[in-house]
Amino acid sequence: MKSKPSDKKQRSFLLPSLAEQCDPRQPIKKLADKLPWGLYEEAFSDMYSEVGRPAKPIRLMVGLLLLKQIENLSDETLIERWVQNPYYQYFCGMDEFQWDVPCDPSDLVYFRKRIGEEGVSVIFSSSVDLHEKSLDEREIIVDTTVQEKNITYPTDAKLRRKIVQQCWAIADKHDVKLERRYKKEMKGLILDQRFRRKKGKAKKADKALRRMKTIAGILVRELERKMKPEDLKNYEETFEIFHQVLKQKRLDKKKIYSLHEPHVYCLSKGKEHKKYEFGCKVSIAMTKESGVIVGALSHAKNTYDGHTLDEVMEMASVILNKPPTHLIVDRGYRGVEFVEKAEVCVPSRSSQSQSKYKKAQARKRFRRRAAIEPVIGHLKSDFRMARNYLKGKLGDQINVMMAACAWNMKKWMRASLFALIWRGLKRCQLGWDSLSKLNLSFLIFPGEFSRK
Repeated sequence: MKSKPSDKKQRSFLLPSLAEQCDPRQPIKKLADKLPWGLYEEAFSDMYSEVGRPAKPIRLMVGLLLLKQIENLSDETLIERWVQNPYYQYFCGMDEFQWDVPCDPSDLVYFRKRIGEEGVSVIFSSSVDLHEKSLDEREIIVDTTVQEKNITYPTDAKLRRKIVQQCWAIADKHDVKLERRYKKEMKGLILDQRFRRKKGKAKKADKALRRMKTIAGILVRELERKMKPEDLKNYEETFEIFHQVLKQKRLDKKKIYSLHEPHVYCLSKGKEHKKYEFGCKVSIAMTKESGVIVGALSHAKNTYDGHTLDEVMEMASVILNKPPTHLIVDRGYRGVEFVEKAEVCVPSRSSQSQSKYKKAQARKRFRRRAAIEPVIGHLKSDFRMARNYLKGKLGDQINVMMAACAWNMKKWMRASLFALIWRGLKRCQLGWDSLSKLNLSFLIFPGEFSRK
């Protein structure tokens, strides 16, 4: 059931409201006043029923999702800090300072599933609308990267051991008596795997690996025979994954690398420090001049970079309300010249027939293309895209879009902070050179001051 509207009148003339207590110069308060909370209420209100217990307010849940990504916090840490921070509470629509936690951390999981990809796209488009001037740009920069999933480095020994452990858990849950559990033998086989790299132990480790596969297959088949048909129906997908893991070989395609995240695939981006990454490919598109992200999406398959431009073009056209004219990319997109009517600009050797003006224009364009690399770095290090903790394909898409949304909002907050500083400098008849002499320790963005 949808939450009841709150009474925003001041309850006491002795105690000012939270809006009056917060510093109006703080960027997070300015952002709270700027965001279209009514749009979120209108978009998400249809997802609630008319009966039942009232849910948490939509502004509270959307505000928590945004704060989690902007401040790079986990669900649990965010709830703890929300109680201590009055600006967090004002951002989420509170009229008075609260002493109790706003919700359980698991409520954020349910809310993400409730709004889905369409709901997150509404939040993302509103973050782009904050930068009104960037919507006039017709050239965008596109690049791909890897969003790693929260899984360990996969090996055959790990996967087979997990299959055996899950078979034990299923048998205990449904009171299935196994002829033999192989618990003591599995302990010895795991130790044999552990000392694989010691001299003379590789042959013994290979033999132990084959035996683990045999034991896992025995337990899976025994469960399929002995479980009740109604119980077995609930585990059809699980047992299918077990069989696929036990059948797959080293050089097979479409391998399973994780039992709880079977959609994850392996990518190699040629990094010296990390040869293989396990997750999903992600496309990021940003405006050429202003650097606002207008496209962020994950891909279910490891497709060639050039084949991902159609989806990026569609998303950017919807966000910008008009299709871009140029897509500036790197050499990984070679082979694609046009996407619909937009020209794909790939770095290449200039022909002798080109004029000096066109050569200089192309050089300037491709130099600007490199600006997307640090943006991707910030998305990973500052906005939770380095490792995705959200489950499934839906979690991949939500995480990358919320990271891009946090980038856009943080960019707007920095711009409002600079505008405040510049007005102060003009009032004191000072220039930018005097900025280094001022004490800026009170600001909430240390180390992020830069100017063209």
